[in-house]
Amino acid sequence: MNEPTSPVEKDRMPGSPEHEPRRGREPMFNLPGIVLAIIGLCAAVYLLQFHVLDDSHNYVLLYDAAFIPALYTGQYGFDWFMLTRPFTYTFLHGSFAHIAVNMVWLAAFGPPLANRFGAARFAFFFAMTGLAAAAFFFIIHPFMEAPLVGASGSISGMMGAAARFGFQMDRSAGRSAFSGRPLPFSMVLRSRSVVAFLAVWMIINLVTGIVGMGAGESSQIAWEAHIGGFLVGFFGLKLFDRSR
Repeated sequence: MNEPTSPVEKDRMPGSPEHEPRRGREPMFNLPGIVLAIIGLCAAVYLLQFHVLDDSHNYVLLYDAAFIPALYTGQYGFDWFMLTRPFTYTFLHGSFAHIAVNMVWLAAFGPPLANRFGAARFAFFFAMTGLAAAAFFFIIHPFMEAPLVGASGSISGMMGAAARFGFQMDRSAGRSAFSGRPLPFSMVLRSRSVVAFLAVWMIINLVTGIVGMGAGESSQIAWEAHIGGFLVGFFGLKLFDRSR
């Protein structure tokens, strides 16, 4: 029986703890590609809005890409941008604070869903919750001529989806993802942590929607759009989730 004669040889023995590769720690900012792509696109559009285009061209961009409810009442006729505005408005933002807050929330809630859904399903989820946010906003303010911009509706949809998992994370695969099957609605409503989060989230939306984040109409928060996105993320989760 030949035994290893040096510590170096012992370390190379198969099956020994020293032989097995060490698992690296998950990076603090381990963002999936689809989340990085959305953040990058929002940042690029913001730089275009406020640092490249002049006022007249920025107005054209806002009119063609933002969601303007009054344009869908039929009194202004039809243009092809009516088909794209309910989706493109999510990539526009009204100020640095607006985009900064949205991207922080996207970086927090996006990766676990993207890792669970996959890139294509997550992109579809982002688009559909944004569409639902615009539709809900239109139902409440059909004749409003002020543009609706921002990814808040889609991010609210991510919060709604996260609530269905009770915010439980699984990191066994080396990347964070929401684990298990979505909780039934009855269990979600019995979870104190989930109900507390949803209550705080709803209060924040209502307060900021009424008083705004600062002076001026442009600082108002479209809480109606947030609710529309949240409802689709909460009740329509199974339409986007992969079978586990």
